[in-house]
Amino acid sequence: MKIEASNRFARISPTKARPLARLLTGMPVPDALQATAFSRQKAAFLIGKVLKAAIANAENNAKQSAEEFRVERVIVEQGPMMRRHWSRSRGMARPVTKRTSHIRIILANE
Repeated sequence: MKIEASNRFARISPTKARPLARLLTGMPVPDALQATAFSRQKAAFLIGKVLKAAIANAENNAKQSAEEFRVERVIVEQGPMMRRHWSRSRGMARPVTKRTSHIRIILANE
């Protein structure tokens, strides 16, 4: 059985969140939860929230304990970019793109 949870429009660049996502893939759920809890990255906080939501989905919807699952995939896709500008000299402007991510976690039975 596969359990899924997602967070859309997370305010972090996908390139900053993907290394942690690769690290968590294939881990048992308690180990992945511990890895996100003790990491100091912003991505760890956001991925940890999605992981906790997936655990709640597993316990409520599938009626199974979270220890029975492992992290099958952590998918970090690019969301829409907020486009801003930064004022420069002589009335010019430089573009600033504030990137967002869609984070999705899929849990599977071991």
